[in-house]
This record gives sequence, C-alpha cells and structure tokens, in this order.
Amino acid sequence: MKHNSVCSVLWLALSLTAAQAQKFTGFTPARQATEEKAEAEFKKHQSSAAFKKHLEMLSSVPHVAGTPENEKVRDYIAETMRKAGWQVDIYPHDIYLPKGPGEIAVELVEPIRQPLNIREYLFAEDKYAKDPRLMPGWNAYSGSGDVTAEIVYANYGRKEDFEQLKAMGISVQGKIVMARYGGNFRGYKALFAQAAGAAGVIIYTDPADNGYTKGLTFPEGPQPSESVIQRGSLLTVPYTGDPLTPGEPALPIDGKTKIKRLDPKDVALHTIPVTPIPYGSATEILKRMTGSKAVPTGWQGGLPFTYRLEGGSALKVRLMVKQEKAITRIYEVVGTMVGTEFPDEWIIAGCHYDAWSFGATDPNSGTAMLLSLTESLGKLAKTGQKPRRTIKIAHWDAEEFGVIGSAEWAEQFRDELTQKAVAYMNYDAAVSGRNFGASASPSLKKILIEATQAVQYPDSNKTVYEHWLAQGGRRGGSTVGIASSAPATVVNEPVIGNLGGGSDHIAPYMHVGIPSLNAGTGGPTLYHSSYDDLFFYDKFADPTYKMGPMVEQVVGTMTLRLANADVLPYDLVRYANDLSTHLKAAEKAIKAYAPTYSIEPLLTAVVDLKKNAEAAETARQNYLQAGRTDKLAELNKTMRQLEQSFIDPKGMAFGSWYRSLYASSDPNSGYASWMLPGLLYEASLKSTANLPDLEARYKKAIQTLSDRLGTLVEGMAAGNPATLGGGKK
Repeated sequence: MKHNSVCSVLWLALSLTAAQAQKFTGFTPARQATEEKAEAEFKKHQSSAAFKKHLEMLSSVPHVAGTPENEKVRDYIAETMRKAGWQVDIYPHDIYLPKGPGEIAVELVEPIRQPLNIREYLFAEDKYAKDPRLMPGWNAYSGSGDVTAEIVYANYGRKEDFEQLKAMGISVQGKIVMARYGGNFRGYKALFAQAAGAAGVIIYTDPADNGYTKGLTFPEGPQPSESVIQRGSLLTVPYTGDPLTPGEPALPIDGKTKIKRLDPKDVALHTIPVTPIPYGSATEILKRMTGSKAVPTGWQGGLPFTYRLEGGSALKVRLMVKQEKAITRIYEVVGTMVGTEFPDEWIIAGCHYDAWSFGATDPNSGTAMLLSLTESLGKLAKTGQKPRRTIKIAHWDAEEFGVIGSAEWAEQFRDELTQKAVAYMNYDAAVSGRNFGASASPSLKKILIEATQAVQYPDSNKTVYEHWLAQGGRRGGSTVGIASSAPATVVNEPVIGNLGGGSDHIAPYMHVGIPSLNAGTGGPTLYHSSYDDLFFYDKFADPTYKMGPMVEQVVGTMTLRLANADVLPYDLVRYANDLSTHLKAAEKAIKAYAPTYSIEPLLTAVVDLKKNAEAAETARQNYLQAGRTDKLAELNKTMRQLEQSFIDPKGMAFGSWYRSLYASSDPNSGYASWMLPGLLYEASLKSTANLPDLEARYKKAIQTLSDRLGTLVEGMAAGNPATLGGGKK
C-alpha cells in the first residue's frame, strides 16, 4: 500500500512538472510566466453555483425569438455583463420571421377520422412541461395550405431517397410525404419533396434513430418517448441570414437607413405545408399503409411492423398549416473588454440565446457558461490583469430560425471583422452532457488541444484532453450535425471534426474568413422539444453542475491565450496536413466518374506550402525563444490574413454568399461539412467542365497562403538571420 502511495505521489509530481514545462504556443518565456499567473488566478473564479444560477434564469420560461420572453432573456444577459464590467452594445435587426406556429392540424380522414397529437404529454414530475406558453410542434418557414391526400414514405427525405423512389416507380406527385428526422437538414426534406411535386410533408422522429430502441424513454430515461417532437426551421435559401437581405445587414426599418429588401414572393421559400409530429402519431399513419411494396433495405424504421412505400388509396391524411410571416425585430447582444495593447485585434466568443422552448441544453447551457466567463474575466481585470487584445462575448438571436442574428451582425461588420478578427469560437449548447468534443478550422486545433491539456476533468485524475482522447473524441448532444467527423491527422490525438452547418460559426468562417471552432460537452438530448428544460438538465445532462465550470476553464484558457500571446498561436502546419487529406478525398470523388482525373498539381502546391509552414513555425519558435517582440503588429496582421487566403469574392457555384474555398456546409444536406466545396460541388454534379477554373482558384489560394507564411518567416527572421529556417516565399 505504501509502495502504491509513493508511486502515486511520484506520478503526480511528474505530471505537474510536465504541465509546468508545457510551452504555450505564441509566447516569449517572460510572457508565458505572466500568462501562467493570469490563468492560475482565472481558475479560482469558476463556480457551479454561478453557472447554475445563470442557467436557471435563462431557462425558466420558453423564449422563442421575437417574443417578449426572449427580450427578457436579452435584458438579463446585458445586465449580467454590465455588472461584470463589460461594455455592452445591443444591435437590432429587422428580419422576415414567422409570427409563430399559427394553425396546425394533422388527422386521419380515411379509413377512420382521427385527429393526431401535435403536442408533448404532461408529466407530473416535470413542472415545466405545463407552461401555457409552450408552442405545439412546428416547422418555421413552412408554406401554408390545407391538403388531404395519400401517403408516400420517403425514408429520411434525402436527395438520394427521392431519386430511389423515382427509380422504383413511386410518384409523390400530389401526395403527402412522410419522412423521418436524420440524414439531412429538415429543410431539404421539404425542398426535395416540393421539387418532386409533393402536396405536403410530415416529419417525425423514428425510434430506430432516437427512442425506445436506444434505451429508456422520457421521463424515466433521456430517450424520446412517443410524444416528443423535434421543432425546427426549414429555411433553405442559398445564403445564411435574413431571407430578404442576402449579403447585407437587415438594419432596422427606422427611416434613417436605406436597406434594399427583397419581396417575399421573390424568395425561394417553401410553398407546401410542412409540420413535425411525434412517433406516437406517426404510428397511426404508418401502420395503416397498405401499399404493395415494402421499403428497401435500410429504410425500415423501429416501429413494430413492416414499413411500406405507399399508403394506398384507402388511406387519406389531412395536413393543414396556416403560418403567417412578418418583419420582426431581433437583437444581438455583444459585450466588449477592450485590449490594453492591441485593441484592434478581436477575440470573439459566441452562443445564441433564443430557443424552441426552455433551451436548457440548447442553447442556454452555452449562454450560461459565457455569462460565467464574463464574470470571471471581469474579476481578473479588476486585479489589473486585463487582456492585451480585445475580447468580445456575443449572444445571438434567431439562430433557431436559420442562423440569422449572427449572420446579420457579421454582414454589418464584415469589413471591420476582415481587418480585426483573430478567431470566432462558438459555444452553442456547450455544456449539455459529459463528453467533450470539438470541430475547428486547422489553425485553431493546436490551441484547442493545449487548452484541454491545461484543465482538469472533474472527479478524475485526467485532464480534459485525456478524457477526450479516451472517449474517441466524440461529443454528441443537442447540436447534432454541427461537428462532422474527420480522421485525426496526428497520431494519438482526439478526433477534431470539420465545421459544417447548423450554428453561428457559419458567417464568421464561411463568409468572412475568420478562423473558427465549435466546442463543448454533449450527451443525451431531447433536441428542440418542449422537454429541453431544467428537469431534463438536472436529471440527465449534468446533475453535478461541474461541467459548466470545466468548460468555462477550457474556453477561458483559449480566450486568454489568444488575447495575450505575443505572436498569435495559430497552428501553422495543420493547413498543409489537412489540405492534403481533403484534396485526396476530392480526387477520389471525382475519379468515381472521371477515372483519369488527377489532383497532383494541387498536391504539389501543398508540398511547397508545408515547407513554408514548417519554416514559419521554426521561425516563430526561434523568434519567441529569443524574447523578441519587435514587429508584433505587422506579424499578427499577416497571421490574421492566413485564413482569408481561402476567401474568394466569386463565391461558390451553389451560393455566392459562401465565399470560403476551404469549407462550407453541404448544400444538399445542410448540416454536414464540405471540405474544398468548389471541388465537391462539381463532383456532386458528376461534371468536369469547371475543374480547370476551380483548380486555378484553389492553386491561387494555396499559393497566397504559402506566400503569407513566407512573409512571416522573413518578418521574424529580419534582424536575426539565425531564425530564417529555410522558408521559401
């Protein structure tokens, strides 16, 4: 026993020595010592009680965007940040938004008449479920209509599912499509169904994907029970943000500003009625389908009968949606702590605050964490330890309707962000379970790893990094679809996903060109349902309330290091590694229909890029180790331009608003990430016509990035030839 104790003490001492010896990317030795003291002081201020208090205040009532309840949440956020010593600005935007669910009805008409449930059940143990302000299940931006028609089952309602229906001779013309959640963004289910001639769409959660086949159901367990409904937006315009002001901010209609707005009739909004229902209601339809064809392999769900493609002429269902839309004011709340040395270099962290119901996990676990962070950083500032760079904490509105508020703010400050933004870090639903995970642009992967190595995981002898690595790098949770899996490009490293669609990183990353990440903890979820409340959080998400402080420490560590580093701590080599992986994947997709295609010229360009990246990393290490701080403003300006090497003013063929050649959300599924989207879009069309132009654009972007890395090598070597490191401009 004594021997084990000695070993434990020795192991702990070695671990502490290793942690203390860790070099912070971007810091001189002297500055690192100052940073270590600041981080140690920062880590004294996290509190489970503070996080819990904020979460309870934010999640006490349903607060859908555009409602008075959401404005009260806005005011609480603003007041909390002001009390913590932050400058607070509120930015109004007038956007085109549904006025609410309106009227909805789903009912069997033949062979029996039976209204179907469109609301969650009430449970005695969950007092929140009784709130009269809770809305029925609904899909924002549905068309209006009242149709009675036959049924066709379309699996997940993906592009390939509708193509397969057509190949099997099944027409959806004039019929109501039943599609289950999963596989793509719900808006594309409606888009593809409408394009195929459907009269309406009913979407439901199938227990094969989420429900009793996965474990105990709510309220006994965290899986969806038979009345759980996933709400959500259907917006599928080829840009992100307000439907009426693509590419421009939807500034208030106040007579002072002239903003050109499209006529809603000229916007490609859905025209057919669409609504979600629970699987208890879906069962009443699906079990009565009598079509002669059973579903193909992979289409069978988890309900206890054979699924069929068609309902037959004896089964008729009525679907009615009447949904009004109007210009509605929303508000972005941004707190600012101005940097002491580099005020025009911005570190931005954000999370939305609007919710489909109470939003305890999605989004307000992230909102509460950021409010706690503003308090901790405020206390640090009061001790004289203010950040060198400006930190902005942003709380976005109307994310749930289509990632609208953050896009409008990014469009409003696009030019300033292009000049000043260092990073955007998104924390949507960031404390919704116990499993840490993240997606990130290549340049932020290193600081993410280093921050998780510097924070202890609660009730364990592991760091967050070690816990993350042990669980395989998976987060899960209520931001389903945001983190697209990617192969680890470094051995013995957690999986860090690629950023796709679904949350507020889209505009900063894919439109402006700001290095971005999405991180936090996840777990079981009743995504977008009435039960995303404090009862669920207390019982299933994190009963200990220890994860909030832990995530805050990871987030705060990244924020402080980005704010205080001498040279920005970007991962300089990672772009070359990741680009090589993505180029080979794109080549494989194109070779599937053009076997002789080769992407070798771009891979050759990446080889040169890697040489300059490695030289820049060596030059940075030598520059900082020598204690140099000359030319910081010039060096960091070049650093901030690295990500922008991939911003192409021409934009993508599927939507010019998406300007990043490096990453976008999948235009056919919404959530998934598309790496090198110009090439992948060409591959999706099975076309080679635009490949020469695309290759030229990609080569220019890679060369621009390589040149900027070469400029960094020369800048850090100037006055000290020993630091040159062999860079090639």
